[in-house]
Amino acid sequence: MQGSTRVFTTAIRRGGPTWVAGAIAAGPATMAALVTAGAGAGYRLMWVVVASAVLGATVQWLSTHVALVTEAGIVGTVDDRLGQAWGWMVVGVTLVAAGVAQLIIMKTLADISVTIVGGTAGTWALVWAGILAVGLGGGGYRIAEGAAKLLLAMVVGAFMLSVLVVPIDLPAALAGGIPRAPTSLTALASVAGILGGAVHITLITMQTYTIRARGWSIADRRLARWDIGVAMLGGFGLYSVAIYLVAAAVLPSAGLTEVTAIRAAEALGPLVGPAAQSLFLLGLLGAAVTTLGGNTIVGPLLVADKLGWDASISDRRYRGMVVMVALLSAGGAFIEGAFLPLLVIVLAFGLLGTPFMIAVVLVIGTDAELMQTDRMGVRAVVGGLVAMVITGVSAGGFVWSRVADGVGGPIDGMVVAMGVLMTLSTAAIVRRGLQQRRQSRLPRGA
Repeated sequence: MQGSTRVFTTAIRRGGPTWVAGAIAAGPATMAALVTAGAGAGYRLMWVVVASAVLGATVQWLSTHVALVTEAGIVGTVDDRLGQAWGWMVVGVTLVAAGVAQLIIMKTLADISVTIVGGTAGTWALVWAGILAVGLGGGGYRIAEGAAKLLLAMVVGAFMLSVLVVPIDLPAALAGGIPRAPTSLTALASVAGILGGAVHITLITMQTYTIRARGWSIADRRLARWDIGVAMLGGFGLYSVAIYLVAAAVLPSAGLTEVTAIRAAEALGPLVGPAAQSLFLLGLLGAAVTTLGGNTIVGPLLVADKLGWDASISDRRYRGMVVMVALLSAGGAFIEGAFLPLLVIVLAFGLLGTPFMIAVVLVIGTDAELMQTDRMGVRAVVGGLVAMVITGVSAGGFVWSRVADGVGGPIDGMVVAMGVLMTLSTAAIVRRGLQQRRQSRLPRGA
C-alpha cells in the first residue's frame, strides 16, 4: 500500500503538461457554454458533457504521441513534413482563436473582479495583465504549469462543493447521459460550445510544446497517459460535470430570459443560499485566471517555433512576446456586451479550426517515414477520426446556427469565412494524408 501511494504521489508530482491544457479547457468559456446549455436544456445534454471529456482526452493523446516521438513542437514538424505554407496555416489559425479568446477572457476576469471586489474593469484588466506579464515573463513555463496545477485543483474543488449544496435531480441527470440528437439550432450551438471547451485547436497545438518543455520522449509514454487521465478525465471532467449539474438544477426554474454569469450566480442565492453564489463567482474568477495563464503563452510558443527562437525566457524575443501578449490582453476590458454570450461564441468559433488540427496530427502520426515503428495504432486513428467527424459536425452546426437567419454582422461574416477556409483546408490535409499512405505502400523504386 505504501509503495502504491509513493507511485501515485510521484506521478502527480512528475506530471504536468496536460494540466496546462486542462487549465485552459476549464476556463470561463467552457463554463459559459455549460451554464447556457444547462439553463436551456436542463439535464438533457449531460451526455455531451461526459463525451466532451472523453474526446478531449483522446485528442490530447494524439497530440502527445506525436510530441513524444518527434520530440518537437507541432509547427516545426508540420514545416518539415507538410511544408512551410501549412506551418503558417497552423500558426495563423491558432493565433486567431487564442487571440480572440484572450481578449474576451480578460474582459471576463476584469468584470468578475469588479463584482467581487469593486473598482473599474479597466483598472482590474491592467492589474491582471501586469501579473501575467511579470509571472510568465519572469518565470516561464514552470510558473504556468505550477499555477495550472494549483488553480485547476481549486476551481474543481469550488464547483464540486457547489454540487453538494445544490439539490440535484439524480434520475434526470442519469437520463440525460443517454445520447440523443439535438433538435434545435440553440441545442446545436450548445453542443458546439461544450465540445469546443474540451477539443480545441489551442489545446492540441499547446500540448506538443508543454511535452517538449518537460523533455519527455517515447520512454515516458505511460507517464504521459497518466497525466492526460488525471488532468482531462479527472480535473476537467469533474469541472464540467459539476458546473453543468448546478446550472441544470437551478437555472431552468429561475426564469432567466437572458443568461449571464452574474444573474446565474444571483439565481443561486435565494434557492440554495449565499455560499453557492459565492463559490460560483469565485470558481468563475479562478477559471478565468487559469485559462489566461496558459493561453498567454500559446501564441509565443508557436511563433518562436516557426521563427527558430528558443521557446524559453532565456530568449529575450520569446520573453518579450509573452510580455506583449499579456499587456495587450488588457484591451479586452473595453469590449462592450455581457461576457457570457461572447464566451460561448468565442469557444464555438475556436472549434472551427479543430477538425483541421486533428487531421494534421493524424497525418503526421501515421507518417511511416517520420514515426517509424511508433506510428499511431488503429485505436488511436479511429478515435481521432471519430473526434474529427464529431467536431466537424458540431462546428458545421454552429455555423448554421449563426447564419440561419442571414449573415447579419461582422461576427457572422467571420464565422462563415473561417468555416469555409477550415473546411477546404481539412479536405486538403486529408487528401495529403491518403496520398502519403498510398505512397508508403508502394515498393521501393516504384
